[in-house]
Amino acid sequence: MTTVRIPAGWPATEEQARAVQDELRGQVVRGEPGPLPGTVRVTGVDVAYDDERDVVAAAAVVLDAVTLDVVAEATAVGRVSFPYVPGLLAFREIPTVMAALDALPCAPGLVVCDGYGLAHPRRFGLASHLGVLTGLATIGVAKNPFTFSYEEPDARRGSASPLLADQEEVGRALRTQHGVKPVFVSVGHRTSLDNACAHTLALTPRYRLPESTRRADSLCRKALREATP
Repeated sequence: MTTVRIPAGWPATEEQARAVQDELRGQVVRGEPGPLPGTVRVTGVDVAYDDERDVVAAAAVVLDAVTLDVVAEATAVGRVSFPYVPGLLAFREIPTVMAALDALPCAPGLVVCDGYGLAHPRRFGLASHLGVLTGLATIGVAKNPFTFSYEEPDARRGSASPLLADQEEVGRALRTQHGVKPVFVSVGHRTSLDNACAHTLALTPRYRLPESTRRADSLCRKALREATP
């Protein structure tokens, strides 16, 4: 487990954080299709908090792209680096997530975030932020649509409908299991929306949420328990 310090110069106010988003948003690469499912390893990242103790734990879990078996994993624990502000959650998570990724013994391949990329009020969610800082291909797979609208996709697995900000498609509502509530997929960095949805389906053979997210969620909760007995 890696212990993380808040980086020097890390934003401390909402104004500073939004300025960083504005500066980095233009560096998001949208023109690349990204790796195809089954061609690279896939890494899930997730975090767990203990706000009373001011502690956040992050996990990165690398899966084999074909079997979905765990190839490697790493965790990091540090202080919560930013207050809770909707739309600025990446600033609470990025330092520990990056430390967990850095601690991996192998390249992460495609990174799947439990959250948003382009589907964000400022079009720069965690997946985009992480992608720009690391240079990795990233996607966001969220449990809810945030503030955006969508029509229910068909009940069958693989059905999708646009996730809309007015008339702009910022992601897709994707049915990963028959008759189960969809997940909300958006591009982070260096991949296309079609490819992001294809990866999400490849990662959900049995459950609504990607195996990458499920494994990372379990591991970061374990790391938090061990760090805050």
